[in-house]
Amino acid sequence: MQLSPSSLRHRAGQLLPQYLRELAHLVSIDSGTHDAEGVDAVGRWCSARLAALGFAVEHIATAPVEGRRYGQVVVARRRGSGTRRVLLFAHLDTVYPAGTAAARPFRERDGRAYGPGVCDDKGGALAGIHAAQVLVESGFDSFGELVLVFTPDEEVGSPASAEILAGIAAGMDAALCLECARENGDLVVARKGVADIGVSVRGRAAHSGVEPERGRNAAVEAARILLDLDRLNGRRADLTVNVGVLTAGERPNIVPGSATLSGEVRAKTAADLAWALEAIEQRAAAGTVPGVTACAQRAAVCPPLERTATRLLFDRARDVGAELGIAVGGAATGGVSDANFVAARGVPVLDGMGPIGGDDHSEAEWLDVASVPDRVALLALLVARVGEA
Repeated sequence: MQLSPSSLRHRAGQLLPQYLRELAHLVSIDSGTHDAEGVDAVGRWCSARLAALGFAVEHIATAPVEGRRYGQVVVARRRGSGTRRVLLFAHLDTVYPAGTAAARPFRERDGRAYGPGVCDDKGGALAGIHAAQVLVESGFDSFGELVLVFTPDEEVGSPASAEILAGIAAGMDAALCLECARENGDLVVARKGVADIGVSVRGRAAHSGVEPERGRNAAVEAARILLDLDRLNGRRADLTVNVGVLTAGERPNIVPGSATLSGEVRAKTAADLAWALEAIEQRAAAGTVPGVTACAQRAAVCPPLERTATRLLFDRARDVGAELGIAVGGAATGGVSDANFVAARGVPVLDGMGPIGGDDHSEAEWLDVASVPDRVALLALLVARVGEA
């Protein structure tokens, strides 16, 4: 069935008071990433809400990572009469410690809503639920399956849920990430990939006064490696390499026998990310100080969300926006999200589909209340247009 853009937008507007009441409730629940109970409390609320809309809901336990327990992944599915499968996904965790919800409760002022997680990503998760409600109430079921997934650990790189989400995403015809839109309303069409890097340097400690000649200064080699890694910046378009931590030695009168460097690499393409990581490993292995060795390790590699994965969906979103009278723009960002992992499975994905917001991870985090009906309508109609294609 064909949906009326105006009726979708009208219904989304009618639901705004309910949206704000529900958002206030979600924000009142502390759900920092390492507060598994709080994350699961938000997840249970979302699952109950979707179950009431006729979705079949399951909770998938995540395995501990390095001894740390994370919350569950919530998966809600609704079958339709068509063949195309659409995924909506968001995260339940925030960056805020326990007690923040009480210390900084939800509030509205001058057209904006404030509170921990109001934008990142409780406002987006709730927009996905409301888009599902609008579609269900309209009687639209021309998709093959509509799936909503809520993850518990996005704020720390999704160590426990990335593979679960990517596995669910595999085979989807389209995936829409419910991170909030940029402050100017743009959707996110590209995100850099990122990899954590570490370099261990080993030399030989010695007394710096009595027998310095026996020492092999690891700090000197570490400093040279840092400078060489810094020179990688800009060698590929928008490639950044940052060594954020360098430690060496124990005391001023000891030649440093060891040193470590910790940093990250960010790149627009998988090829550039791989090139940079290989260059770092080669430089570490080369060595410039006799008797000193170094070894680079890569960890937590998150692939980029490249424009090739978003182009067609963005074009569709722009067309849907025109139907609703909403201008739709696209932007690239250096930050990562769960959309990176979904795109790596070859699934067409578009990010920033939530309401407009900003100042994430700060006390000033906000959500533009007036943007909510437009973004819920945009999301619902895009699901419909993709689902009925």
